[in-house]
Amino acid sequence: MSTEKSEDGTQPSKNALKKAAKEAEKAAKAAERKARQEAEAAAKAAAEVDDAADNYGKLPLNQSQTKTGEHRIQISSLNANAEGHHVLFRARLHTSRAQGSKMVFFAFRQRQHTIQGLLQLKEGHVSKQMLKWAAAITTESIVLVQGIVARPLEPVQSVTIKDSEIHIAKLFVISSVETRLPFTMDDASRPEEEYERSEKEGIQYNRVLLETRLNNRVLDLRTQTNQAIFTIEHGVCGLFRSYLDSQGFTEIHTPKLQGAATESGASVFKVQYFNGLAYLAQSPQLPKQMAIAADFERVYEIAPVFRAEDSNTHRHMTEFMGLDLEMAFEESYDEVVDLLDSLFLSIFEGLSSKYASEIALISKQFPAEPFTWRKKDQGGTLRLRFSDGIAMLKEAGAEVGDLDDLSTENEKWLGRLVKEKFHTDFYILDKFPMAIRPFYTMADPEDARYSNSYDFFMRGEEILSGAQRIHDASLLEAEMVKKGIEPASMKHYVDAFRLGCPPHGGGGIGLERVVMLFLKLNNIRRAALFPRDPKRLVP
Repeated sequence: MSTEKSEDGTQPSKNALKKAAKEAEKAAKAAERKARQEAEAAAKAAAEVDDAADNYGKLPLNQSQTKTGEHRIQISSLNANAEGHHVLFRARLHTSRAQGSKMVFFAFRQRQHTIQGLLQLKEGHVSKQMLKWAAAITTESIVLVQGIVARPLEPVQSVTIKDSEIHIAKLFVISSVETRLPFTMDDASRPEEEYERSEKEGIQYNRVLLETRLNNRVLDLRTQTNQAIFTIEHGVCGLFRSYLDSQGFTEIHTPKLQGAATESGASVFKVQYFNGLAYLAQSPQLPKQMAIAADFERVYEIAPVFRAEDSNTHRHMTEFMGLDLEMAFEESYDEVVDLLDSLFLSIFEGLSSKYASEIALISKQFPAEPFTWRKKDQGGTLRLRFSDGIAMLKEAGAEVGDLDDLSTENEKWLGRLVKEKFHTDFYILDKFPMAIRPFYTMADPEDARYSNSYDFFMRGEEILSGAQRIHDASLLEAEMVKKGIEPASMKHYVDAFRLGCPPHGGGGIGLERVVMLFLKLNNIRRAALFPRDPKRLVP
């Protein structure tokens, strides 16, 4: 403080006193301002304390470092009876929507099942910081959710589990999305008719083309529709196995590298095999017949089949899953056809009863008339002779020869005629011309122009081809020569019949084609996990 005095040096001057007072006032204000700032800072710090910090965040990388043993549920098990239960589950973040600053709605997804989650501001449990963080989680991230099952005020229409929701207590990210998604699950799940309707109404949706889907197949496979499709495909295999097991069949596993082409050299993949060539199996035809010669009696296999056909159609692939079977019979190949018929009826009935919810879900994106077949009390499966099918086509105006193979167009045409006349999507065409069947096919005993062979059809498209096989070595060699095949090139196959072999027959089914036609997916690639065709080897 200034000590300025008057001229005589006894008392401070008035100016000095004023100056001193101003400095004191200034110092007091500074002290007051500092105290206020410190108080505000303390209040702000107190306000920013996150009392829910332990209830959310990114989990450390899982290296199997801890095991809590906590029970985790599948959301598909939840219903209204679970109200009040504490639950823990892992799921995809399907969608999220913040409502104001105090509430965030989520849809969590496990495969084809979704449930609503609600995160709401609650002192001591859910903080503003937690809400802000949760609202910013990217869709398709994998999260760990802990909460309480509650009953919503009204059924939630946007999810599959409509009578329950999760009131979230804790939310953690297990694995986050680190790239921009090429499309959303909503866009990838829209039915074609919704795109068409939106265009008329001036609404803009991003149409996800099949090519885009296949180029980003991992993401595409996450849609609820695709999860349901491959659940159905799993069901077909399971029903195929269980029926044949009940009929005394043995599942076998045949090699896919073969020393000779099964049917024709034009449609076989050649691969380098050390110093020679091998062929990818076009079917397990040769080894499954050899298994019959080895007294296995009844065999089946589920395995990949390779076809080097440059066919870029809606129903062809270069690799597909074959459901093959072969069986010895006692008197007539009709025994084989009857068993195959019963097999398909068992599959159709099993799919309709066990997978009704998946079929209903798929039909939302791919609406179609339900697949129909004639049950036993309706006269059983329609079985037409090939010549009768040709007659139906000619009567309808088709130009086709009596012994011509059916083109894809005529196959579909005949399917429509059968549906109109016999009210079924499933039928059997028997006695195909001998000239258009493989070398191992047995001729019809009454008319050698025809054969003991058959195809099965769904919605006008072939899904099984089969026949009685030649089980006599001499006759087999003669037929091979007629087809331009050197018997010596398949010596081990022919020799199997020299050892004695019972009469037998069988068939090969295309798994993906059955699924495509049962659900009417319109393109076989939708029924293949990672499809292979002449233009696609990845992913």
